[in-house]
Amino acid sequence: MAESERRAGTTEEVTPPLQQCFMIPKKEINMVSDMAKWKRSQAYADYMGFILTLNEGVKGKKLTCEYKVSEPIEKLVALLNTLDRWIDETPPVDQPSRFGNKAFRTWYAKLDQEAEKLVATVIPKHLAAAAPEVAVYLKESVGNSTRIDYGTGHEAAFAAFLCCLCKIGVLRVDDQMAIVFKVFNRYLEVMRKLQKTYRMEPAGSQGVWGLDDFQFLPFIWGSSQLIDHPTLEPRHFVDEKVVNENHKDFMFLECILFITEMKTGPFAEHSNQLWNISAVPSWSKVNQGLIRMYKAECLEKFPVIQHFKFGSLLPIQPVTS
Repeated sequence: MAESERRAGTTEEVTPPLQQCFMIPKKEINMVSDMAKWKRSQAYADYMGFILTLNEGVKGKKLTCEYKVSEPIEKLVALLNTLDRWIDETPPVDQPSRFGNKAFRTWYAKLDQEAEKLVATVIPKHLAAAAPEVAVYLKESVGNSTRIDYGTGHEAAFAAFLCCLCKIGVLRVDDQMAIVFKVFNRYLEVMRKLQKTYRMEPAGSQGVWGLDDFQFLPFIWGSSQLIDHPTLEPRHFVDEKVVNENHKDFMFLECILFITEMKTGPFAEHSNQLWNISAVPSWSKVNQGLIRMYKAECLEKFPVIQHFKFGSLLPIQPVTS
């Protein structure tokens, strides 16, 4: 029986290839000249492939549409619900500085301690050896506990976490919509709660010249959701009424709503890049432009990628064609 046939069978038949040796991911990008290694790496190819596959998978679909929800997806949502509950159990402390509430460190210490156990609840017994490797990406995805900040590098670690779960076969091709709409969307809710509760600083923010202080991927996938929408055009997302009526269906508008809750003053001033995007004629052009911008502003920037970790699932080795 061919390997591919055996793998396509039932879950208990999916055994990892024997040569798979899991390892604790580590930092490999130590100076600007190492960025070339990253761009040639298997990790970069797999990560970008994952982002683009999901981009295609959610095209023209609403958050509220029907899609398959598998058991691993349910378990991932339960994991995120646990992180959410810990925020409630760890209220902010009184401190002189307004930003970077130190209670975040207490919250983070709990995740640091429990991450492997949490990941073990999502992956089947025969893949238990993968938990320590995969857990590193989960720990990296919630912000930095020293600086009490959060940015697109942390978001990338969460996408890498999900990508690893796909690589070991926990998440499947038919989980695509649920990965974005159920898991990633829940992750965003928990991150927004962290950002608000502990007044986290934006990591490496370009201020008004960045796309957003904290996230990038929901703008990519969210613009893909809106491709070929019969009535909503990019110019509409700066209209408060449109956002209020449609945010539950579209990730992009959910992001806009959060920005307007968090920031005061004219939209064109506090979110200049997004304001410019609202002038783009079509959502497919917005989507293509955001993918280019993501590569240039996040994945090809040393301050972001220097923190990325590489292991057996996302290796630093060059792509083998």
